[in-house]
Amino acid sequence: MTTPHHPRAGAEMTTAIYGVGAMGGAILEALTADGEGEVLAVEGAAERAESLRRQYADRAGVEVVDATTAASRADVHLVVVKPYSVAGLLAQLAPSLRPGSIVLCLALGVSLADLAEALPDGVAAIRGMPNTPARVGQGMTVLSPADDVTDEQLQQVRDLLAPTGETIVLPESQQGVATALSGSAPAYFYLVVEAMVDAGVARGLTRSDALALAGQAARGAGAMLVETGEEAALLRAAVTSPGGSTAAALARLEAHAVRHAFADAVDACTDRAS
Repeated sequence: MTTPHHPRAGAEMTTAIYGVGAMGGAILEALTADGEGEVLAVEGAAERAESLRRQYADRAGVEVVDATTAASRADVHLVVVKPYSVAGLLAQLAPSLRPGSIVLCLALGVSLADLAEALPDGVAAIRGMPNTPARVGQGMTVLSPADDVTDEQLQQVRDLLAPTGETIVLPESQQGVATALSGSAPAYFYLVVEAMVDAGVARGLTRSDALALAGQAARGAGAMLVETGEEAALLRAAVTSPGGSTAAALARLEAHAVRHAFADAVDACTDRAS
């Protein structure tokens, strides 16, 4: 259950996305980049809905509709609204949802028990947590299906999310820590790069050059981790010559208790997300 899924193209389905903000917009961009399939975008604010219509007027397969229309037409429903809006939205959708359809709730802290209470019989419920690199096809979505979700339904969702990046299936009890290590984690890396860029500028680099250097280092390090499958400690050791400049930098980071800071950050995020 914990092996990351490398998705394959699945059968075409109609997908509804409820809430096209930063995360919903990232998923919408990824799912419609190739112009295939049908995606129904739902945005409650009239001004925002009209803006989406203009934005995607030339994008094949994208239609901006109201929530009830999407509920009756879609096979898979991605709920990406704020957590406090989920209950009201599901109450609005429930009468129109078709048996056999799938609701994937990507709102923080909404449990499978909450979904089971809100959804009609015959509608599959999956809890998930994505992250914003989905916009460029490098995201990770953590999925926790309800007990009655079939393997076929789970596979449909994983295939649907293929353009956004990777998926992994974990027990619902691990959603909190998964949020800390995935859903919120891009912000940690952005903060690290931001700090490195500021330090580089202080030493005379232009901001654009500093960002190019630090950004590519982040990209390369991430690729090494994913593509080699090696432990981070081993990759770090391979860069660190005894008594060298990297060792000096790492010693200074350790002196500032960087490990403790990250452990504390993960605990804080997990507690808030659980």
